[in-house]
Amino acid sequence: MSRSILDRLISYVGLALALVLLVGGILLTTASNFIKTEVHDQLAPQKITMPAGPAIESLPAEHKAALEPFAGQPMTNGAQAKAFADHYIAAHMNAMSQGRTYEEVSGEYIKLTDKTTPEAQKLGELRQSLFMGDTLRGMLLNAYAFGTMGNIAGIAAIVAYIGAAVLALLAFLGFRHASRATGTIVS
Repeated sequence: MSRSILDRLISYVGLALALVLLVGGILLTTASNFIKTEVHDQLAPQKITMPAGPAIESLPAEHKAALEPFAGQPMTNGAQAKAFADHYIAAHMNAMSQGRTYEEVSGEYIKLTDKTTPEAQKLGELRQSLFMGDTLRGMLLNAYAFGTMGNIAGIAAIVAYIGAAVLALLAFLGFRHASRATGTIVS
């Protein structure tokens, strides 16, 4: 087999791989844009404003630090949703329940034989508040998960575009070398 034929064959394979990576990059970019748009379009109409000032001043330092970068902004992306879910809602839920989960409070409530006492009613209200908080946290953390997938797809798209460009360059160089190559490759 001649060196020129081998160079052309390898260059065609490289060109085909560059095309596959280009198509993959386009699909990943489309996925990334779709996900980011959907997360924004699901969060923005809720009109949630990230807490600021006195709303976060009373929180422990860890929670305050996580919320400060977003203070006062409308919630429109996954990172904001995660911060709100994990450092605002969860902090308030833990304060209300003294660190008990919905499941623990619900279990205590279910075990009560007389649910008409003031203590039982307070426990029932706490149970309902924790349920709503957990539900909202779950929805917000789903927005965070999808937002993260969108970011990863965007990064993967950039890597695919770079890979396509490198392979296309190598294919071009291979074709150029094939036009100059002489001789045969020993089998």
